[in-house]
Amino acid sequence: MIRDATPADAAALAGIYNHYIRDTTVTFEEAAVSEAEMASRIAEVRSAGLPWLVAEDEAGVVLGHAYASKWKGRCAYRFAVETTVYLDATAHGRGLGRQLYERLLAMLREAGMHVAIGGIALPNPASIALHEKLGFRKVGQFEEVGFKLGRWVDVGYWQVML
Repeated sequence: MIRDATPADAAALAGIYNHYIRDTTVTFEEAAVSEAEMASRIAEVRSAGLPWLVAEDEAGVVLGHAYASKWKGRCAYRFAVETTVYLDATAHGRGLGRQLYERLLAMLREAGMHVAIGGIALPNPASIALHEKLGFRKVGQFEEVGFKLGRWVDVGYWQVML
């Protein structure tokens, strides 16, 4: 089931996200996120009128989440969003990322957004494939803009017109 995130999801979402902080270069954050911080992030996204979705199994266990955030703070960027999806390490390969992203993109279209942008720490063939299946196309790449887990990391940007 895919539904809107609530503050009650914060602990589960932090648990999912903290794996990516600790063990991957997918995010450039380096310190674990607390439940309170995750609840604050959910509230910030929701107060901006943007969606934050969760996927859960039949037992109500949260398996992943996707959300949109403002691309930049300047007014002229108000129709552009950055999109993000994270899955529990045990939930890959089930199509949940695609389901979350499809619902997120549909909601963004309905809300009148014009473009969705995905930033991908490289290499990440699975994320690239997901974005491109959903119509995103690569529009740029910054070289060695992040340093994590002892190495320099490039970031590519994909976008889709909504």
